[in-house]
Parts: sequence; C-alpha cells; structure tokens
Amino acid sequence: MDNIDVIILKFLQENGRETASNISKQIHLSVSAVLDRIHKLEEAGVVKKYTVLLDSRKLGYDVLAVMEVRLEHPRFYDSFVEAVMANDNIVDCYYLTGDFDFNLKICCRSSDELEAQHRYVKEIPGVSATITHYVLKEVKNIYEVTPVEA
Repeated sequence: MDNIDVIILKFLQENGRETASNISKQIHLSVSAVLDRIHKLEEAGVVKKYTVLLDSRKLGYDVLAVMEVRLEHPRFYDSFVEAVMANDNIVDCYYLTGDFDFNLKICCRSSDELEAQHRYVKEIPGVSATITHYVLKEVKNIYEVTPVEA
C-alpha cells in the first residue's frame, strides 16, 4: 500500500459510493488504475465492506453508553460473545487487555432502556463486574488513514 492507495481510501471513507471516475479526476490517475487499486485493497482485506453510517440520535437513540465488563473466567468468553451478538442495542464490542475483558458501546432510546440493557449484561452468566459510562457527546467516530512513510 502506498500514498496513492491512502488517498483513494480517504475518498472512499468520505463517501463509499464515490465513483472511480471522480476519484481519478481528483488524483490524476486513470479510471482503470483507480479501479485496479480499489480491487486490490478489497482483495487484501484493507477494505472489509461498504456500509452506511447512521445518525443514531436522528433515529431516536438519544442515549449512548460505554460499558466495561469483567468476566469471572475465560471459559465464559463464548457464551458472553453470543449474548452480545444477540442484542441489537450493543452496537460495538471490543475484547480487551487490562482490568476489564470487554468494552461495549450501547445505543438506547431512553435511560429506562439503558437500565434494561445494563441489567441484561449483568445477568449474562460469568459477568463479575461492570462499569457504565454515559456518553455526553461523540467527539470522533472514524478510522483515519495516514500516509505511508517512505
């Protein structure tokens, strides 16, 4: 991956529906060369999928929380992940090092719904401790691509 690939990725991050033709005009490369680079980035797994970023607040999900979760023992990992995957309010889940095992991002319509989600997580077998943080404002939510060092 070189700096041209990074520039193409930035265009695709800004608008996943951007055409190769428009990108080619901006970076002064042929359309076929841009398409070839995009296909290579897809095949290499750098571009995992194309999706839509939704504004959760405009969809009525006004409450956002981050929950740290500790498991009693690693044997509970699979059942915990299964329970997380089955819950539509848990929109992100990260397996961690450190004092807690997981970090969950939870979107809810109300504080009552957040309370229900809190109880749901605490009742999952193997959960020994949680810390829940109410998110006041989402400051940044994007993975930045930086130029490749020469």
